[in-house]
Amino acid sequence: MTSNTPDKQLLHLVIGGELKDLDRLEFQDLNEIHFVGAYPNYRAALDAWRGAAQRTVDNAQMRYFILHAHRLLDPGTGKHYDA
Repeated sequence: MTSNTPDKQLLHLVIGGELKDLDRLEFQDLNEIHFVGAYPNYRAALDAWRGAAQRTVDNAQMRYFILHAHRLLDPGTGKHYDA
């Protein structure tokens, strides 16, 4: 049986930039962060991540990340979740 209700939106952000050192997750210049986009689910974010990472494969310092923004904010209640 199929459902007519859309999947719950789970916000994911994809960002990237050059790292200072490959052994640490610290960006070289925060002003140069590449915001790829915001996506309603992990699958869409993963597709965007793959595309961005593939375009920069020749730069060993460049890294892209998927941020699970839905884990940090509950838009329904306005509550923020801190790690």
